Amino acid sequence: MNLDDLRKHINALDNELLELLNKRMEYVEEVGKVKQNDGSAIYRPEREKEIIQRLCTQNQGQLTPEAIEAIYMEIFAVSRNLELPEKVAYLGPEGSYSHQAAESRFGAMSYYLPLSSIESVFKVLENKEAKFGIVPIENNTDGAVGATLDCLKKYNSLIVSEAYMDIHHSFATEVDDLKDVKRIYSHPQGYNQCKNFLEEHFLQDVEFIPTRSTSAAARRSKEDPSSAAICSHIAAKLYSLPIHFEKIEDNLANQTRFLILSDFKNQKSEHDKTSILAQTEDKPGSLVDFLQSFQDIGINLTKIESRPVKEKKFESIFFIDFKGHIEDEKIKTLIDNSPNKIKWLGSYVSGEKNEI
Repeated sequence: MNLDDLRKHINALDNELLELLNKRMEYVEEVGKVKQNDGSAIYRPEREKEIIQRLCTQNQGQLTPEAIEAIYMEIFAVSRNLELPEKVAYLGPEGSYSHQAAESRFGAMSYYLPLSSIESVFKVLENKEAKFGIVPIENNTDGAVGATLDCLKKYNSLIVSEAYMDIHHSFATEVDDLKDVKRIYSHPQGYNQCKNFLEEHFLQDVEFIPTRSTSAAARRSKEDPSSAAICSHIAAKLYSLPIHFEKIEDNLANQTRFLILSDFKNQKSEHDKTSILAQTEDKPGSLVDFLQSFQDIGINLTKIESRPVKEKKFESIFFIDFKGHIEDEKIKTLIDNSPNKIKWLGSYVSGEKNEI
């Protein structure tokens, strides 16, 4: 077949896909009516994960599991907006990695609200000014995000989902030849994480100009024809800045975990994780005894992070993740009978990529 023949076949398949997607959206609309009548949640991450797993199992074509997930996450996002359009708050600015994480879960059609701080996201959710919020909780290089841990203690939003996102720095510029780049804009952290690339590609002196964010770096470079930016993929896209190198960071395993926050309780699934804050009794061995109680009933702890209780001197509160749902009978019994102060933060589908 020649190129015209191939394009005709693709056009015919696109027509079929459009017809099927519209049919899917008709069912989605009916589902939305049922949910509005019974007050159930529009966002069902456990249902979305179930669909993706089923399709990946059935797949015998050229699509990778990652490609199937990317396509269907966008379909899910469009479906949710048809059921009930929702506002999504995130740690800004526009074009930040938090923005990229938000779009990966809620798609391009959602209404996004960029905010200047993590606490602002929690405040907006508390005031019912947005339905969902997305904040970083930890990075595998830099560790836990203290501001998020503090806000989980202070505010009442629940964790309804999580997303693990690879953090890749891109090199974007409108300059055709790298030797003509005179200035590089970047957040200092991004610059420091890409030193090997910069040393390999820039033998001549190039001025480094620090910016408040990688998004600002892309904007500044767009305005400066002799410059480049170290920025996120979404920031380069936002400012129509051509990407010359997509992954330039020294550590290609750099990954951040984001929390999706809202105001509802998830139903149980087969791959649940629960997060709590625990302040143990003020006596020797209380933390060890508490952690041992999980082992005694066969519950796998996946994370424990201490955080100072700021209103009391030298006391700590512990952020703990473990496998299972708060409604699992043995977990519910353990929590209800514990002598420690425990705040349940949410039970949600585990978002580790190796489980998709």
